[in-house]
Amino acid sequence: MITQLCTLLGLAPCLAIGTVSARADGTTNALAIGSMAGNASATPAVLPGKGLAQHDFFYAGESKTERMYIVRGGQISWEYTHPGNGEISDAVLQPDGNILFAHQFGVTEISRDKKVLWNFDAPPKAEIHTAQPIGTNLVWFILNGNSPKFVVLNKSSGNVEHQFALRVKDTNSVHGQFREARLTEAGTILVALMSLGEVVEYDLDGKELWSVAVPGVWSAKPLANGNILAASSRKFVREINRQGETVWEWTAADAPDYKFSNVQTAVRLPNGNTIINNWFNQWSDKLDENNAPVQAIEVTPDKKIAWALRAWIAPADLGPSTTIQILDRVPDAK
Repeated sequence: MITQLCTLLGLAPCLAIGTVSARADGTTNALAIGSMAGNASATPAVLPGKGLAQHDFFYAGESKTERMYIVRGGQISWEYTHPGNGEISDAVLQPDGNILFAHQFGVTEISRDKKVLWNFDAPPKAEIHTAQPIGTNLVWFILNGNSPKFVVLNKSSGNVEHQFALRVKDTNSVHGQFREARLTEAGTILVALMSLGEVVEYDLDGKELWSVAVPGVWSAKPLANGNILAASSRKFVREINRQGETVWEWTAADAPDYKFSNVQTAVRLPNGNTIINNWFNQWSDKLDENNAPVQAIEVTPDKKIAWALRAWIAPADLGPSTTIQILDRVPDAK
């Protein structure tokens, strides 16, 4: 996909660059769920799976502080709090151990020893909620603003290598325009147009190639079988084929013992299971540690819950979840 993308952009120097992200198994995860209502139990008394030991994973979330974690062997092995004023909506642990993350008012890359390697600040009255690396020297992101656009930026020179405009419902309503987007193996860009309730696939000239209506869509990921996995704040996850048909769907009603209110993202694992995040809104809710919601669940194709993650209390307080990148097949950086 990188080779195809660089060829399309005319960027020959990145043709030999390796994978885009740290996921050796193709799993980059971002997921979430929101506010709790009433005093009913938020989870079953006994949760399925092995807790923090179920998977090794990289974790970050939209919260009042920009926190990120790596969990290995059932324990937090690395953590970092970025001194920013935004929310982390997208992040990736790269093969070299560096971390690239979009945090509303910019995109930053840090090393595993917590040094800032690169930073791009969003222009005034603009926001950035999704970003991913292309090789080692390029970053793409989507700019929310009065001139919303997809941008490919050269980290070394600071030059914009490519860009095209995106449509939104209201150019003056910036925050809710977009969240997660992803490149496909074909070198196209799959974008969740959150304000319009659509998933749209663009070529690099900005031409719309495919679209489907998904009310409340927060994220959309291309799957290996060619289908799209879309997650909606209206508490559902859908696998959609290229004919626009829903071939698999999970809703909060499929997990009646768990409290869900705002699903953001989901990721399909190699075994066919799907991880779905449960975002807790720190701005509108107060966490009850005695009745805390799960931060994510893993469901089988027949919607049985194989794992539920709940980690709100020290020494493993992960905070609200948005990104969970599974690292089971990714060795720890030395």
